[in-house]
Amino acid sequence: PASFSPWTSRGRIFGLPHDVHPVLLAYRADIIEAAGIDMSQIETWDDFARVLRPLMIDTSGDGRPNRFLINFWMNAGIEPLLLQADGRLFDEHDQPVIDSDRNAEILCRLVSWVAGPDRIAVDAREFTAAGNQLRLDGVVLASLMPDWLAGVWMNDLPGLAGKVKLMPLPAWEPGGRRTTVQGGTMLGIPKSTADFESAWAFAKALYLSADLATSTFRSNHIITPVSDLWDLPIYDEPSSYFSGQPSGRMYIEQAPHVPNRPSSPYNPLAMIEATSAFASLVAHAQEQNVYDVPSLMEAAKHHLGIAQRRIENQISRNAFHRAPSP
Repeated sequence: PASFSPWTSRGRIFGLPHDVHPVLLAYRADIIEAAGIDMSQIETWDDFARVLRPLMIDTSGDGRPNRFLINFWMNAGIEPLLLQADGRLFDEHDQPVIDSDRNAEILCRLVSWVAGPDRIAVDAREFTAAGNQLRLDGVVLASLMPDWLAGVWMNDLPGLAGKVKLMPLPAWEPGGRRTTVQGGTMLGIPKSTADFESAWAFAKALYLSADLATSTFRSNHIITPVSDLWDLPIYDEPSSYFSGQPSGRMYIEQAPHVPNRPSSPYNPLAMIEATSAFASLVAHAQEQNVYDVPSLMEAAKHHLGIAQRRIENQISRNAFHRAPSP
């Protein structure tokens, strides 16, 4: 059901979803297991930082760790983590709720990932030569891994084959959600199409076919959103890239827990504003030299409030997308 959420508005579905895109954590099993660390003892993000922090050592004496725990930075990547925590930018009526307490709390917790004495993250951007080299060199030990990105790594980073494993994401709190969602596409049919029935038949042949679900996973590692096809044998095949794990089955196990995404046309702009608010919060933390959640909440609410008002102003200019009158 969550696959339909970005393409559903006012009770109507406007697109046939192509994917689910659950997210797992990919980690350098060769380095972590060689250090005697058992990843199964990690349930939360706090566990993640505590258990893996001993690997952040400075062997060159330049004051900078030779390894960082996760690929994440302040100017990109907050959306999947907000969604995992049930943070939302829009409510069920497509009205902005950017300045919620939950959003503020998660941004405060992410500040210590990128700044301060307990920093754990490095900017190893996907689809860049520099970022790929950091991954190959073991500078970054873990990354959020939607199913489509697994396919990208398999094609672009063959040098990591057999060195990487997958696991459910650490949760924000014990018992919390162990996955999130990143990316997504749909197929839509214009109202002006000359032959709707033929277009609809073609769409179903593309998106509901077991053969195409198999070939899509084999070529791109993307699992189908059609749950009736989740028992296809290909999803249980061990992956040599992911150290013999049945990576398809691991993604499918998390697919039912993927959070809903907003369908508001203003969501991309709202995410830009929320990311800007996060960057401002990081700058505030560095200026004040405070990195704990209670000390940062007021500033987080302030900067998210600015983002909220900017999006509200944008929406108010659109006569077709204003909040309904009471």
